[in-house]
Amino acid sequence: MGPPDAAPAWPVEIRLAKDRRTLHIAFDDGQSFGLPAELLRVTSPSAEVQGHSEAERKTVGGKRNVTILSVDAVGNYAVRLGFDDMHSTGIYSWAFLHDLGANAERRFQDYLDDLQAKGLDRDRPGMR
Repeated sequence: MGPPDAAPAWPVEIRLAKDRRTLHIAFDDGQSFGLPAELLRVTSPSAEVQGHSEAERKTVGGKRNVTILSVDAVGNYAVRLGFDDMHSTGIYSWAFLHDLGANAERRFQDYLDDLQAKGLDRDRPGMR
């Protein structure tokens, strides 16, 4: 990890898989990630999912088969992802995507733990 004032990693390629279930993103620091649509959807940085505080954060179930319909640039710092469940309010910054890729396994396990704790699952829609 570089010094704290180091420039954040910048994407050099963003590509949506043919089946629309994985967003491939490569960064100029040499790291690349295949981010599952389900993980992107349930960690959406939107107010709808995140709320305005940790206490308001929602866990969204039933997204195992969600796909990404659109990837649109937001300025030069982020993308807005549109999903087939009509969720399209999440603005994913490069730093957020890099962090999500680097910590995908832990973030997904946290999500599974949240689902279980809230009586939700990956196949039945629901939000708590």
